[in-house]
Amino acid sequence: MSRTSSFLAACLAISVSFGVRPAIAAEAPFEPGLMRLAEVLGSLHFLRNLCGEKGDRWRAEMEKLIASENPNPERRARFIASFNRGYRSFGGTYTQCTASATEAISRYMKEGETLSRDIASRYGN
Repeated sequence: MSRTSSFLAACLAISVSFGVRPAIAAEAPFEPGLMRLAEVLGSLHFLRNLCGEKGDRWRAEMEKLIASENPNPERRARFIASFNRGYRSFGGTYTQCTASATEAISRYMKEGETLSRDIASRYGN
């Protein structure tokens, strides 16, 4: 299974394991991990498109994450802000795909995979 497939499967596992339910308090122990995952998804959305991947694959993963969490408006805004922060973090640095950009993709794929797996195994149903 490719790294992309593993990462997407882990994101889906989070979505399925949490299921749609009322919003969870911001103090939940997995909240920082979910916000970081949103930021990683935003970074990947920018970098993967910069390096040739076309489409909204990573934005769609973010939408699945938000749908699975069913957050209240304030928490939803935090998810979106985290995704956008990740997306914008590379906009000023990279205008074309470089070796450094592909290395960043690799690092973020690994981090996203780890976050997804850890959150699902620690806090999933």
